[in-house]
Parts: sequence; structure tokens; C-alpha cells
Amino acid sequence: MPPDAKILIVDDHEDTLYALESALAPLGYRLGRATGGDEALKHVLRGQVGLLLLDVHMPGVGGLEVVRYLRRLEQTQHIPVVLLTGFGPDHELTSAAFALGVADLVLKPVDPWALRTKVRYLYDAHQRHLALEREVRELRALIGSRPEPPRDRTAPNRPGGSAAPDPPRPGARVPGQREAPAATPAQDAT
Repeated sequence: MPPDAKILIVDDHEDTLYALESALAPLGYRLGRATGGDEALKHVLRGQVGLLLLDVHMPGVGGLEVVRYLRRLEQTQHIPVVLLTGFGPDHELTSAAFALGVADLVLKPVDPWALRTKVRYLYDAHQRHLALEREVRELRALIGSRPEPPRDRTAPNRPGGSAAPDPPRPGARVPGQREAPAATPAQDAT
């Protein structure tokens, strides 16, 4: 995923989309919008989404269904999702959402400052995670392309083929170690 991946805002109400875009615009990230679950899935499967702000209750494919689908695909299972709901606290919804691995469940109307803080943290953490994964892949490719060093025939069973000496036994004298002087009893000054 490119480092300029967008934040996709998904809601079936235009006024909510506008309000969320206005709240997130000061962050300077690329923003995208979708008005339903099917449209959101198309955006995400194109590989340009770094975070999903997703309404729970939409006609057709709802937010939880979108998350269930995303979590089944390797390429999308780690995209952070913030679910939005205007129906107040719901224990079943909360349990289902967090069981699916959503990052947060936010009640509407949203506090713009709190939303910006959450989105900035989640988006940046996800981008750092992706950058580390890329680096690990590059390092593994680099290590895999290096020729293997010649092995020492004197110790073929040692990792790396080095002929390291066996560790000393407990109580054994290490070469070059001096014997400690014998302790003398303290003389009585009386």
C-alpha cells in the first residue's frame, strides 16, 4: 500500500459525509468517500485505503458485514476500521465490533477533535506497521540472495559452521585466570 493511502469515509447520509470530511480535513490526509458498503468494498479492494471510517447501519451491506468480509482477506485484514453509529450504546454491537477487530466504535455526533486524534494515531500506526513489513521483506530478500559462507569442516554440526570451544565445566579454571590469594584470618589488636 502506498504511503499516501487515503482514509475512506463511508456513510449513506451526505450531510454526515460532509461533516466527517470537514472534521478530518485539517489532518492533511487524502480523503475518499463512499455511500454504501458495496462501494466501500470496491475502494478497499483497489488497495488505496489506509483507514476506514464506516457507518454501522446502512441500506444494503452494512458496516459489520463490510468488516467481516475485510477480515477474511489477507490483503485487507489489518486495515484499521472505526465504526460509527448514531443509535447509542449497544452491548451486542460493541461485542460484535470488537470481536471482528475494529479499532474503535464511535457514537454520532462525533467530537471532531477526538476523531482527528484517533484517526491520526490509527492511520500513522498502520502506515508504520506497513513500512516495517516492507523493510522485513526487503531484508529477507537481501539475506536470501547472499551466498552462504563456507563451513568449517572441523565442526559441521555447529550453527554457522564455526568451531567454538565447549563451555567450561562449573568450577573449572579458565586459562589465564590467576588463583585468588588465600584468605587470612584477621589479626586481633588486643
